[in-house]
Amino acid sequence: QVQLVESGGGLVQAGGSLRLSCGASESIFSINIMGWYRQAPGKQRELVAIITSGGITNYADSVKGRFTISRDNAKNTVYLQMNSLKPEDTAVYYCNARKWDLVSWGQGTQVTVSS
Repeated sequence: QVQLVESGGGLVQAGGSLRLSCGASESIFSINIMGWYRQAPGKQRELVAIITSGGITNYADSVKGRFTISRDNAKNTVYLQMNSLKPEDTAVYYCNARKWDLVSWGQGTQVTVSS
């Protein structure tokens, strides 16, 4: 299993920005897909964005045009740049890694967007 550690969460006003980071315990070049999920209290965990080892990205409709996922293989790190944040973006954000049939999760980082 890949160890994943998220950071960068916090409190921000609506319209503001945050950048989340996810550090992996091994080279992310060998990880097929990395992504970000989020879960608000009482709601299902949902996909936010993914990026493949080849650089292909996909986003949830709710964040398209506002969030950007990227990866730095040299630093074993995946980022989620979040702009134009809305109160409905408030959630715990989790880093996810898929390496063939192995799925790994980070512990999560809280993002709170105030009105």
